Amino acid sequence: MQNRKANVNDYEAIINLWERSVMATHHFLSLKDKEDIKKELPLYFPHLDVRLWHDEDFIIGFTAINENHLEALFLDPEQIGKGYGKQIMRTLINDFGITSVDVNKQNEKATGFYLRCGFEIISEDSTDGAGRPYPILHLKYIEQPK
Repeated sequence: MQNRKANVNDYEAIINLWERSVMATHHFLSLKDKEDIKKELPLYFPHLDVRLWHDEDFIIGFTAINENHLEALFLDPEQIGKGYGKQIMRTLINDFGITSVDVNKQNEKATGFYLRCGFEIISEDSTDGAGRPYPILHLKYIEQPK
């Protein structure tokens, strides 16, 4: 598996992947909120280190990083459960210095994934960053014993 920095020509593919992933994993979001977030995504990309993760000829997923904070990790729904997420997280922690991530509290599978990757919940907000009624958990990486 490899990664590369995304560019503006990748945005459409990234948004399509995000939409497929959200439809498969974010059942708690209203349709209106999904559409609003989809429109907001391209506004954030220029301010983040957005990376495409791929294997041979297919895209596995994408990540968005802001310094040491993981802003987004979305996998193609067909690639979930194959170990790619764990590999990506290991690379993000070891090579990109990721130490924190936020996750929707209602996304219990993602929360469990991050906890298994060595993160712990340090705080919670009752709404997301845009004030929508989706509680956010703030997680910090706790180095695992070797």
